[in-house]
Amino acid sequence: MDERRLRALTPSVIGILVRRGADFAAAEDAVQDALVEAMRLWPVEPPRDPKAWLVTVAWRKFLDAARADSSRRRREELVEEQPAPGPGSPVDDSLQLYFLCAHPSLTSASAVALTLRAVGGLTTRQIAQAYLVPEATMAQRISRAKKTVSDVRFDQPGDVATVLRVLYLVFNEGYSGDLDLAAEAIRLTRQLASLIDHEEVTGLLALMLLHHARRSARTSPDGSLVPLAHQDRGLWDTGLIAEGVEILQTSLARDRLGEFQVQAAIAALHADARTAEETDWVQIVEWYDELVRLTDSPVVRLNRAVAVGEADGPRAGLAAVAQLDPTLPRHTAVSAYLHERDGDVATAARLYAEAARQASHLQERDHLTRQAARLNTGLRG
Repeated sequence: MDERRLRALTPSVIGILVRRGADFAAAEDAVQDALVEAMRLWPVEPPRDPKAWLVTVAWRKFLDAARADSSRRRREELVEEQPAPGPGSPVDDSLQLYFLCAHPSLTSASAVALTLRAVGGLTTRQIAQAYLVPEATMAQRISRAKKTVSDVRFDQPGDVATVLRVLYLVFNEGYSGDLDLAAEAIRLTRQLASLIDHEEVTGLLALMLLHHARRSARTSPDGSLVPLAHQDRGLWDTGLIAEGVEILQTSLARDRLGEFQVQAAIAALHADARTAEETDWVQIVEWYDELVRLTDSPVVRLNRAVAVGEADGPRAGLAAVAQLDPTLPRHTAVSAYLHERDGDVATAARLYAEAARQASHLQERDHLTRQAARLNTGLRG
């Protein structure tokens, strides 16, 4: 049985139950129960129409739960008094579910968890393992999220930008244990791109593919981080790079520029360089100027300062960094890097050590500590 295909059917089946009268939380629970049945029965007796089978079993699970709950009995009667609509449009059902799971009333963490559960078809245990939290904690998070959106009208227009932010959050979690969240985010974004004609959806997909292409080169055998400039580019996945560039070019041709398209263009320029020295930093700075215009994000301005330091020299980069809030994440690490490029090794070593103390991720902290130790060894020598 193809588990990925089974999970891909999840959003449209939930959507059908919601349109038939189930609230979102009850529909999601019923579909999860149906998926468990499918995993048990399909290897022995696969259905002719998997989606129809899931709809039938999930609807039966919902009615059974409704009958067992006296507070829902009247709603069940009202639903059964009306003829149940047909499956309807799978595109509309799946797309509305994306929007619902990324509803603005949810926190980012809750939206991510609900998207992985309802749209991705993952179990609560899988999601909990990926985020390194107890299953009970994740179950409570998902339950609260379902209650939050339970009264949201399913036919309300959704915000594509919010959905994309949620998917990008999933992607940036990378992978943990048996669940590769980066690959899952790519799968969901591919699915979204098949449902909606939107240049920023394809822009995000291109960005994910271009970043994912470099994954095998990002860490050394001992697990330490390898900066982009020192990565073995022979390990990059050229197939993913080619696909990402092609998708990006199609998206940019529509001339409706958005932040994910710009980020993908920057990633494509990095991927296009055969060596770090051949990187077109001048063009990257120009794309960062576009990104600043679109987002006015301090983090983007910090990344732009790095690019300026490469294109115009480290002192120009340091001048750009000096204009930014020093409490920004990675501000100290960027300053350390640019000071080292400028030949001020003592200041760079001190700043690398300070940045290591500020780092929240173990890999990043280890990398910055190594940088400080490397420079201090040279100073002592």
